[in-house]
Amino acid sequence: MGQVLDSISPFADEIRADGAEGDQLMRLTDRSAKRLKDAGVIRMLQPEEFGGLEAHPREFAETAMALGAMDGATGWVSGIVGVHPWEMAFFDPKAQQEVWGEDPDTWIASPYAPMGVATPVDGGYILNGRWSFSSGTDHCQWVMIGAAIGDKDGNRLNPPQALHVLLPRSDYEIDQDSWNVVGLRGTGSKDLIVKDAFLPEYRTLSAARVMGGVAWKDAGRDETLYKFPFSCIFPLGITSSLVGIAQGALDCYIETQRERVTVSGTAIKQDPYVLSALGDAAAEIAASRAALLETVDRFWDMTEKGQEVTFEQRAIGRRTQTAAAWRAVRAVDEIFSRAGGGALQLSNPLQRFWRDAHAGLSHAIHVPGSIFHAATLTQLGGEPEGAMRGMI
Repeated sequence: MGQVLDSISPFADEIRADGAEGDQLMRLTDRSAKRLKDAGVIRMLQPEEFGGLEAHPREFAETAMALGAMDGATGWVSGIVGVHPWEMAFFDPKAQQEVWGEDPDTWIASPYAPMGVATPVDGGYILNGRWSFSSGTDHCQWVMIGAAIGDKDGNRLNPPQALHVLLPRSDYEIDQDSWNVVGLRGTGSKDLIVKDAFLPEYRTLSAARVMGGVAWKDAGRDETLYKFPFSCIFPLGITSSLVGIAQGALDCYIETQRERVTVSGTAIKQDPYVLSALGDAAAEIAASRAALLETVDRFWDMTEKGQEVTFEQRAIGRRTQTAAAWRAVRAVDEIFSRAGGGALQLSNPLQRFWRDAHAGLSHAIHVPGSIFHAATLTQLGGEPEGAMRGMI
């Protein structure tokens, strides 16, 4: 295990127990958030000059997986909030100092979708809008969100141009009533509201430069970590936590079903059909994990050697990542459907893993259509255009 995972693993039982409370609170418990901070989970991809660990993305992925297996929401928040320090490395040093200068453990929320409009003014922009799905936001003091650039009247430019922007907690409101969902409840992925906030130019990045994999050049970075492809590292924490959730469902099943006897009088461990199905599910989860980590390792090695990770390779990597998520959740369904009626009890953590897995699969990063299309078209010698190139 890595340094961070070694630090947090002793508290696994505590994190599992807090998962049920977080499900009711609809946010991580304060204790779970503190455990993540104390272990340095959110500092794994943070620059060393601000107290970060600059860890290998594989270690980051393995940590999100392990946390997801303890509690889905904890893994999810770790994977999403944990990737934001990576992008912070591209912001103006003044912005980095504002966020981390006094406390390197300051957390940054998101989302990146350009749901609001940044209207140009002298020295920056005026930002307005409402953003949904800000995971872990109750424990964050800053937010990194997407914004469409507007004209002087606040209308979105056409063709669209987008920014990633930073705002302190004082500049936005959290709608505490906006998150009442069936799965990943403990992530507290609430709506954010921004009204007429001034956004200085130095707290903005070109979204196209970040997603295009060239923001490291603008920032003068030369570390392998920050040259790593955005389209691999951004989905990594999300899908890793989902694979972890699937592993958590399997672990939970094994722990609670050892002595179970069905109504027909057959012990589960003597039922060849259940054993076969569970073996297949376990293999699928392991395959999802292996495929995801293999891509990370290969892309890291290429980046470290100064080799270009081509569009085709990135597209295939996204296909592998998306397929891993779907494969893992299908395995969870096979597990849950063989757990008996007792798994429906809200006191049984297996039902929470099942709910969290399906909620995680609904994230936009797991939509397969355009990704599979782009990857295969590229392999056939075609050239994906427009939306087909998005997030690749």
